[in-house]
Amino acid sequence: MLTKQQIRLCLDQMGEMFPEAHCELVHSNPFELVIAVALSAQCTDVLVNKVTKNLFQKYKTPEDYLGVSLEELQGDIRSIGLYRNKAKNIQKLCSMLLEEYGGIVPNDRDELMKLPGVGRKTANVVVSVAFGVPAIAVDTHVERVSKRLGFCRWKDTVLEVENTLMKKIPKEEWSVTHHRLIFFGRYHCKAQNPQCPSCPLLDVCREGQKRMKKKDVVKNGAN
Repeated sequence: MLTKQQIRLCLDQMGEMFPEAHCELVHSNPFELVIAVALSAQCTDVLVNKVTKNLFQKYKTPEDYLGVSLEELQGDIRSIGLYRNKAKNIQKLCSMLLEEYGGIVPNDRDELMKLPGVGRKTANVVVSVAFGVPAIAVDTHVERVSKRLGFCRWKDTVLEVENTLMKKIPKEEWSVTHHRLIFFGRYHCKAQNPQCPSCPLLDVCREGQKRMKKKDVVKNGAN
């Protein structure tokens, strides 16, 4: 795994590459963010934003989501994967918000995780983005980049990745690092076709170096 000095180099370089990294889910309040993040599971932010553009005009409050049939809500989010389960969870979430939280989204991760359809990643995103609480939400991009670069071990679980990152990264940088890791993974160190040849972190990335050696072997074999 990388040393603290190497991790610092990586974080600083990502900061230079993506100084404006931010949550790309369009929302105007914590409630909309909870809905958007819940919809984003196994789905791109781009698609979620297309759906929520109309969804958030139609539904403003928890009561609005409970004022329609499940079938109608499913129809409104049909283009999103797992829309049936997500629609059920949204209505259950709204019901619980009204019954236990006065319709207000809680600003505590443990309380958020009690809501239907809200896991640890979603809760971390909400407390960080909506309430400014330091947190690192480990999505597929954060996990992939952390393991490729060697911030953590390949065999680590998502929770272990989160705990390792929290230990190795200053708390005041957790939230901004979360966004930069996502941008780095989404636009540079992609799941398919990562940009290893042009990566400024190649010198410290064992995974990238392995990929480059394989390419060289294939190229030399072809010659």
